[in-house]
Amino acid sequence: VTPFMITNADATIAAHIRRTPLLRPGRGCFGLDNDLMLKLELLQHAGSFKPRGAFYNLLERKAPKAGVAAASGGNHGAAVAYAAKRLGLPARIFVPEISSPAKIAAIRHFGADVVVGGARYNDALAACEAYVAHSGALSVHAYDALETVTGQGTLAHEWHEQMATTGDGIDTVLVATGGGGLVSGIGAYWHGRVKVVAVEPEGSCALHAALQAGGPVDVPVESVAADSLGARNVGALVHQICAATVDHVALVPDASIVEAQTLLWRDIRIAAEPGGATALAALLSGAYKPSRSERVGV
Repeated sequence: VTPFMITNADATIAAHIRRTPLLRPGRGCFGLDNDLMLKLELLQHAGSFKPRGAFYNLLERKAPKAGVAAASGGNHGAAVAYAAKRLGLPARIFVPEISSPAKIAAIRHFGADVVVGGARYNDALAACEAYVAHSGALSVHAYDALETVTGQGTLAHEWHEQMATTGDGIDTVLVATGGGGLVSGIGAYWHGRVKVVAVEPEGSCALHAALQAGGPVDVPVESVAADSLGARNVGALVHQICAATVDHVALVPDASIVEAQTLLWRDIRIAAEPGGATALAALLSGAYKPSRSERVGV
């Protein structure tokens, strides 16, 4: 995955996604001294960055009459359902029992069939793969697929363009990480220009384990952010890209994730789910300690 591929993907999906705002909350916000920049991708269609990869999959690959299928903790499923509805395709989404009722309701709202079963994301993925093998539906993987990673990387390209118009910049970007599709895309785009740090919950750290082991490995998943960052294994593509482009992984406890949610609401009235607050938790907990002059994006 190259910056050129990501730039082309941005042009492909531009008509279907929102350009989400940047926010500079000011020095001292959250009790932090650094100059922060927040990319408010929670304002994207369906509530997360996931429509970027979903649309790029569906626009680049031809879906059969059986439509599309995906496994998800919730956000990817809502994104695929939304993209499929916009493009007039049937969709079936497989989610585990830990998925929040609100996310399941969102998937149904966008017109997809929902199959709930299994304790964790990987259980839903196994059910989805069996359905795809039987039906011939187009599988849209949440993270370990070329089109998914390339589509998610458009967030970095958009961010870069927004900063170019204002003269702003960042030295480091902290990226909440589950399966690793987003951090892979951002790493592929910004490698050599911006330091990319993946942030994972201590109880759900598949990328950290893969980088330590030299390849993808299964990990246990138990975190307040498990419904969005609860991948058990990052897969080969994500590991390959992140091993080359991610500076390191910062691990954060659940208590810091909840604190980040609380402060986002208290200080700037942003209501973020645990997965959305995880990258900020790295700063609050000290899991990532920037230098005083370092410009940090979250």
